Amino acid sequence: MEKINIDVQSEIGELEAVIIHTPGPEVENMTPENAARALYSDILNLSVALPEYNEFKAVLEKVARVFDVKDLLNDILQNEKVKASLISRICRYEAGEDTCSLIGNLSDEELASQLIQGVEMQKDTLTKFLDNERFSLHPLPNFFFTRDASFSMNDKVIISQMASKVRERETLIMEAIFDYHPAFSTQTVNPVKRFDKSGKGTIEGGDVQIAREDVFLSGISGRTSSQGIDALLEYMKTKPGTKHLILQELPYKPESFIHLDMVFTFLDKDKCMIFEPLILNSSRHLTIHIVIEDNKVVQIKEKKNMLDALKKLGMDLEPVMCGGKHDTYIMEREQWQSGANFFAIAPGKVIGYGRNTYTMESLNQHGFEIIKAQDVIRNKIDVANYEKYVITIEGDELSRGGGGARCMTMPLSRKTVEW
Repeated sequence: MEKINIDVQSEIGELEAVIIHTPGPEVENMTPENAARALYSDILNLSVALPEYNEFKAVLEKVARVFDVKDLLNDILQNEKVKASLISRICRYEAGEDTCSLIGNLSDEELASQLIQGVEMQKDTLTKFLDNERFSLHPLPNFFFTRDASFSMNDKVIISQMASKVRERETLIMEAIFDYHPAFSTQTVNPVKRFDKSGKGTIEGGDVQIAREDVFLSGISGRTSSQGIDALLEYMKTKPGTKHLILQELPYKPESFIHLDMVFTFLDKDKCMIFEPLILNSSRHLTIHIVIEDNKVVQIKEKKNMLDALKKLGMDLEPVMCGGKHDTYIMEREQWQSGANFFAIAPGKVIGYGRNTYTMESLNQHGFEIIKAQDVIRNKIDVANYEKYVITIEGDELSRGGGGARCMTMPLSRKTVEW
């Protein structure tokens, strides 16, 4: 197998390879009682969500090489040293000795499943019998949002420092995959572990976007702290040349503002999707431009907004409004349903939830052909005949998980964009 070199220099370059995770029993191993701990405000019905997800996956398979986390995990667990190391790291974080010895005896395939789906507690002592917990190793219902635990940044994979401990195992699994799977040629970097001395550093992939090889965006959010950004800055200082980091403060509530990609995503060389009330019309949330030259921060300045900051760097983007232009209530409803969260498979060619009808209408008015995923999958429509389009996936159930097409992808390689 030819190794994939990690190479992501933009959000819109033609997609060559991507990692996803098909949701499984871990999603249904939640109850209304423990959903909040799992960072959900609702519980998903897998029998409804899975067909929607499979539609999304089938579209990706039409345009790129698609890898699934569980398959990759199963592959690396066949190496006994890797298996022992990963179990040891997971046990150090969250499992008791008896659980560790139990999972250490599982087959590679069963271990790969249980590390994601959860390990049921053996009720073999009185204390465990009286314990209300069902799992000794909790399920990972957020893992199908593969964007968060790790993200490609130029030629490296950045390992996130998650804001919630319930997602820490996702980062351990992704780090092991990139360190040991023979399909990938890269180095992993964990900026927070390497540079943060405060103990408050967090950073998640949903907040970080690559506008251009030298221009990066990030949210400052409930999931990505200022200390996490400072750690990323320290890492960026180790790279030669001038680099720009544009930061956008996000409100902590409502929870739909969880990451920057819930209010801003790139669509084309000259277009982006925005949630207008925050990106253009908020006076309470700062936009900050930081300039790094080699090993120094040479400028930190407040800017009018993200579009203004990008324009000054030669990226003049026309905004397309999530929810359309006229009704704030509609904007808020569609943003809540991940209406700003698009994933580009090439410049001007994106995927998003079809349920956000006002957003789709807005895209159509900006020259994007609206194409249903099923028509692409069944070869009823040849997307090569269209210069700009949005492929709409069903997302009535998936969107209740709190993320969209960008959240559900971790790109490995994109072609270079001719700016």
